[in-house]
Amino acid sequence: MGSRTATPAVDSFLALGRNQTMRPAHSSTSVSSMRVVSRRRMLATTVGMGGLSLPAVLALQAAAKDAPAQGTRRPAKSLIIVYLWGGMSHIDSLDPKPEAPREVRGEFQAISTATPGIALCEHLPLLARHTEKMAIIRSIFHDDSAHGRGMYWNLTGHAPPPSGGIAPKSTDWPTLAAMVSKLRPAASDVPPAVRLPYPMVDGVLQAGEYGGWLGVEHTPIIMRPSRGEEFAGVSPSLGAEVLRFGELDGHRLAERHGLLSRMDLLSCTDRPLGLPSDFSGFSHFHALAKEMMLGSAVKTACDLDREDPRILESYGNHLGGQSMLQARRLTEAGVPVVQVCCAAGNLNGGVGDMWDTHGDNFNRLKTRLLPVLDRGLSALLQDLEDRGTLDDTLVAVLTDFGRSPQVNGIAGREHYPGCYSVLLAGGGIRGGQVFGSSDATGSRPLTDPCGPPDIHATIFTALGLSPRAELRDHLGRPMVATDGRVLPLL
Repeated sequence: MGSRTATPAVDSFLALGRNQTMRPAHSSTSVSSMRVVSRRRMLATTVGMGGLSLPAVLALQAAAKDAPAQGTRRPAKSLIIVYLWGGMSHIDSLDPKPEAPREVRGEFQAISTATPGIALCEHLPLLARHTEKMAIIRSIFHDDSAHGRGMYWNLTGHAPPPSGGIAPKSTDWPTLAAMVSKLRPAASDVPPAVRLPYPMVDGVLQAGEYGGWLGVEHTPIIMRPSRGEEFAGVSPSLGAEVLRFGELDGHRLAERHGLLSRMDLLSCTDRPLGLPSDFSGFSHFHALAKEMMLGSAVKTACDLDREDPRILESYGNHLGGQSMLQARRLTEAGVPVVQVCCAAGNLNGGVGDMWDTHGDNFNRLKTRLLPVLDRGLSALLQDLEDRGTLDDTLVAVLTDFGRSPQVNGIAGREHYPGCYSVLLAGGGIRGGQVFGSSDATGSRPLTDPCGPPDIHATIFTALGLSPRAELRDHLGRPMVATDGRVLPLL
């Protein structure tokens, strides 16, 4: 695939972002990006699917007709999302600029990696050994510099609402974890999707990591590992239910579930507590929690004390690393998708261990943020490889946006959605590659510009799911999962 200059594609993508709303499945969307799906498999998926609109069926069949055979690649079984809340500086991590002026390149040096020609920041030495497992995307961008809205772009693959706040609503696009769990249902005693170790907050809970119009039953439940040094800063739940496995036994949970059932019954009769729908989220959460606590593979997976001590040590004694280990154990127990927030939960005005480094960027990165990511993520990739499950597990490292190329007067970098970096590993991704490039200062995509919808299309395809899969919103309207194109990374 040849390189493309950035400007026309960037302009067209920004226009798409400004105008994008929930798009029905029958909209005139290109499906040429689905070249990796075999004709036989694509045609098979359309047989008997009476819920698809006729234009959607015809579009899928047209895409299948022109698609070469997929070959023997086995789709990934599960997805682990590592989310860097606050916006990681691409220049100080995955896309160093050693030849740029000091006010752009910053204080860090670039180091060589296991893959000739690929360099990373010097404070990612462990991850540098694993580039043969990774595809780094250095040309991603979108058009919104607010944290919650940037997170919405990256976790839903769609533009955030055109105006107003970003608190969760039932009209939001579902998060990636919710869409995957809808398209790949889990067993009845397994949560469809999990978030670790707490929700993301910027004053309020943020839309983008909830079930949206798929319903509360597809909102990933929140679990808290029983061990690990906390991220410095503030990580409130703000009323979101958090399941702490080290603090709640099965008997107490059963009692709480019984109380909730009585509250639901009361709300249906005398209604002093509100409508039954007021409790639907709590009821769903506690029903799942009861199933897990009273005896399932998930309960065992949540007990980190059962892990080999050498593996525990490899992830580091920090909540970030232990959450990544917990994610590996949960996916092995059958949870289709697990999301790890590798940061403090609340941005808290830029204070604490999260990636919103307006000030003191370099000290915060090298002492608190990059070491946790470096150790935890490298341990996860090595652990998956050693267990023979790397090809079955797709790992996606995402963030709100990048940071400004110019270092500001307080040694920080500002929000910068115009160019940033993410990475994919495992799950059939061809490692040892960089997709796209940024210009000499990391200011804009230089070649192969892409956006969050393209990352989502690639993730769906790696999981053996159609990027054009049809979902139904709260009004029963058919919606395509993503409008993105599949990047040539598989």
